[in-house]
Amino acid sequence: MDTEFEIVYETAIQLLLSFFIGTAIGIEREYRSKAAGLRTMIMICLGSTIFTEISISIGMSSPDRIASNIITGIGFLGAGVIFKDNLTISGITTATTIWISAALGMAVGAGEYFIALAGSVVVLVVLTIFENAKQVISRIHQARTYKITIPQDDSLIVLIEAELKKTNLKFQQERHMKNTDDYILMYEVFGSAKRLEVFTSFLAHHARVKSYEY
Repeated sequence: MDTEFEIVYETAIQLLLSFFIGTAIGIEREYRSKAAGLRTMIMICLGSTIFTEISISIGMSSPDRIASNIITGIGFLGAGVIFKDNLTISGITTATTIWISAALGMAVGAGEYFIALAGSVVVLVVLTIFENAKQVISRIHQARTYKITIPQDDSLIVLIEAELKKTNLKFQQERHMKNTDDYILMYEVFGSAKRLEVFTSFLAHHARVKSYEY
């Protein structure tokens, strides 16, 4: 049986453009040592482009079916890079980068080149320039959730809250738990990075504070 092989130059250009977009985003993620790096972003962007091209090529009565399944599949990938580490959650930016990389790949596959290129520029601006802005804001103001374990002594709670006020930190007590020997206090604390470090140093050096984490 004869088969005809046809080179479609527009498809080749789409795959090449998708490769470059995935590479640009992947390099930034690799530079920051994120879980989803260069190869992952290239594969996600290329895969989304190919699936979109196939969806258009098949020309089913509902051509959006494959596109909707791309979004579902990317959701599973994104969920895999989100981790809860004690009181903090990490990986959300990486998960959203996976999501937007797939969207850009789909835009390329659909022939929406302006959306793909303009979107890529915006994504890179957010991941690079806005990262510096985030660090500046974090130094000025941030929130930390402290989990503090102390002996069952109400006067020590008063001392901790007095230290928070002395350091000019805003706070609210989230929980106050008790086990056999200890109180476990949960505080949401707001303030500059410098003041938060002063309070953290107070906890680290106070002899009666058994443990703390944030």
